[in-house]
Amino acid sequence: MKSVSASDYTVAVIGAGAMGQGIAQVSAQGGMKTLLVDANAAVVDKARQSILGRINRLVEKGRVEPGAAAAAESNLHAVGNLADIAEADCVVEAVFEDLDVKRTLFREIEAVVRPDCIIASNTSSIPISSVAQACEHKGRVGGLHFFNPVPLMKLVEVIEAAETTPEVIAALTEIGKRMTRVPVTVKDMPGFLVNMGGRAFTSESLRIAHEGVATPTQVDAIMRDCCHFRMGPFELMDLTGIDVNYPVSGIIYRGYMDDPRIKTSPNHTAKFDAGQFGRKTGQGWYRYEDGKAVDVPSPDLVPDAAPATRVALMDEGDRLEAFVKELGLEVIEDDGTVPLIAAPIGTDATHLSVDAAVDPKRFVALDLMFDTTKRVTLMTAPGADFKYRDAVAAAVIASGRKVTAIKDSPGFVAQRMCAMIGNLGCYMAEVGLAAPDDIDLALELGLNYPHGPLKLINLMGVEEALEVLEELHEITAEDRYRPTMWLKRRALLELPIHTPS
Repeated sequence: MKSVSASDYTVAVIGAGAMGQGIAQVSAQGGMKTLLVDANAAVVDKARQSILGRINRLVEKGRVEPGAAAAAESNLHAVGNLADIAEADCVVEAVFEDLDVKRTLFREIEAVVRPDCIIASNTSSIPISSVAQACEHKGRVGGLHFFNPVPLMKLVEVIEAAETTPEVIAALTEIGKRMTRVPVTVKDMPGFLVNMGGRAFTSESLRIAHEGVATPTQVDAIMRDCCHFRMGPFELMDLTGIDVNYPVSGIIYRGYMDDPRIKTSPNHTAKFDAGQFGRKTGQGWYRYEDGKAVDVPSPDLVPDAAPATRVALMDEGDRLEAFVKELGLEVIEDDGTVPLIAAPIGTDATHLSVDAAVDPKRFVALDLMFDTTKRVTLMTAPGADFKYRDAVAAAVIASGRKVTAIKDSPGFVAQRMCAMIGNLGCYMAEVGLAAPDDIDLALELGLNYPHGPLKLINLMGVEEALEVLEELHEITAEDRYRPTMWLKRRALLELPIHTPS
């Protein structure tokens, strides 16, 4: 097997679509001789020109030196015949997601290339071991899963199939680095790392909306303003396309033996069946005109009530006391006339008011676990008198913040969402899908998360994250919310969440 650092190292990319072009571009810019292959010579020539056009635009913007662009151009070759890749040291397949097509192609590739040539698939959903079954030399087959648009997305997942040799994994890792990507080694499991790790962000938001706890607009606003995600989950589903994320959700759910942690909801199915795929169809969770969302409902509560001036506290937590002080509210003993407020972790307004034997009509719960500088989430129990909620909301708004009022829910929205994202990350660490640090890195780079899932657990606090899940599990009686043993053991032992087993 040739050293990846060799000056004449040659990579062949099969498929001249968007992904294939992106892979070929970073390969050529990484200093490797790159053969872009497609059965249609006209298509592959046009694809090469498109790649060079993008590189030249980077030169115009000052992001690429003219000499580097010229070198990339000399590295990039259009090939219309599979027989012309015999010199390749590594072949990366980037054709459409069909197992039979990939197996046929891998047999054809193996008949052309040298026995020590690495063959990799860019598949996002098909197990590499299933593709490798078509090959005589299965040890040289692995996965190189890039993300679109490849030149902008730095992550590449290096997939280790059942028979992939360590030497091939090491070589694929070095190839990823030469392409200026950040490689992360992942086991060959459904959805690999990023697509599996992203399930909780969408599936829990769908469940929250399905239960009527909050609207898509409210969930998106909370996750952006309080948890610092660049996009809310419903915005993201509309961007990627429900025709894409719904089938992938099903594939991964079935691949993990119907694990309820990653199960989607009926409202997801309804959107898919209706053909409301998001931006591409003009209608998804939002309505679009010229690619922009229009008539978006406000996530904000705008009360008519006068701001509260006095409140009674149901708990004496530091967060709540500091927040009340910041609002300038006077704290008094409950006299039966003022709002009762608390900042619960994991539980809901109903259970907390019953357990504390207080008037649920006057009880207002505030989520203070995450950033409250822009937005604060309030919730009340069924039958609440909204004049108390609205008075508290008005006091929060007077401080320059926005308020989102949701229906009763254990863990509000942000606690629920972040605990589920973190718990899924813990599960991936538990089953050895990737190293804990790599799980965080992959989701930060591959999904633009503000924090990887394990870091998110640290942000919440390991014990508090466990408390949220245990409350959800107890109140809902759903196996969906069972805490992983990875999380539970580290909470009990008071260990950092990244501590290896």
